[in-house]
Amino acid sequence: MARGRCAAPLALSAALLLAGCAGAPSDVASTPPPPAEAAKPATALQYLYGSAEAEVAVRAVNARIADHGAWRVRERPRDSVVLAPGAAMDAPRFEPCGDKPFAAVFDADETLIWNVGPMRWFAEKNTAFDSAIWEQWERTGAGKALPMPGTVEMVNALRAAGITVVANTNRSAANAKGSEDTLRAAGLGEFRHGETLFLMGDDAGGSSKDPRRATIASRYCVIILAGDQLGDFSQQFNARDLPAAQRMALATGPAAAALWDKGWFLFPNPVYGPWEKLGWDETFPSETKWEPE
Repeated sequence: MARGRCAAPLALSAALLLAGCAGAPSDVASTPPPPAEAAKPATALQYLYGSAEAEVAVRAVNARIADHGAWRVRERPRDSVVLAPGAAMDAPRFEPCGDKPFAAVFDADETLIWNVGPMRWFAEKNTAFDSAIWEQWERTGAGKALPMPGTVEMVNALRAAGITVVANTNRSAANAKGSEDTLRAAGLGEFRHGETLFLMGDDAGGSSKDPRRATIASRYCVIILAGDQLGDFSQQFNARDLPAAQRMALATGPAAAALWDKGWFLFPNPVYGPWEKLGWDETFPSETKWEPE
C-alpha cells in the first residue's frame, strides 16, 4: 500500500486495518475472491443424458430388443404382447396375432429420442415443467432431439427383419407434423400420423395409451412393447390412487415377470415419472431406518 494513503489513527481496530482501507483508490492491490463454482445439472440429468453408465444401459436394452425381434419373427407367436381389453394384469390375456404383420411399438420421449433441448432449458432456468414450453418443443424441436444410444441401429434392424416400427406417445395430435419431423431428423426414419405414429388426442382415451394400443394391435401382431414408464405397457399401472406397494407388486409379480425382456422392454429414465410422488417410507422401507449413535 502506498505511504500516506488511507492513513488511519492508531485507535482504529485491527479488523479495519486488515480490511485494507475499503475506501482506498482502485490502484491498491487486493486479492479477488475465488470464482463461484458454476451450477451443475441435477444428478438425474447428469446420469441420463451425460453418463457412460446410461449410454451402456440404453444400448443394452436396444440390443435385446433387436435380438428379440429377430427371434420372434422366426418363431411366430400365437398372441401379441398387448393386453386384450378388460384383461387384468395379474391374470393377463393378449390380443391374438392371426396372420397380421409384425410390429414393435415404442413410446417416443426418452425411449426413441432424448429431449435434451427442453430438459436443459428447464434446468438452466430452474423452472418446473411448463406445458406451453413443451408445446413449442413438439412443434419446433426437429434437429435438436437426439436419438438414444443404439436406437437408430435397433430400428433399422427391426425394419430389415420385416417388423413395422410404431410410436405411441403422449405428444399432442395437434403437433403431429412436428413430431414426425423430430423423429425423422433424429435419424429414425418415417413415422406417419395415424399409421405408424399415434398421439394423445387420436381418441377419447386422453393420456391412457390403452385405446391406441388396442387400435395398433387390431392391425398388427405386436411382438415388442418398449417405453420408459409402466403406462407404456398398461394403464393399469397408472390407476388412480393405486398404492405404491400394490403397483410394485403388479410390476414384479409372476405375470409381469414373464414379459419383461420377453416382449416388454423398459428403458431407464430417472428424470421424470409417476414415482416422483413417493414419500419417505415408500422410498425407504420404515424397517430399514437407521441413525448413528
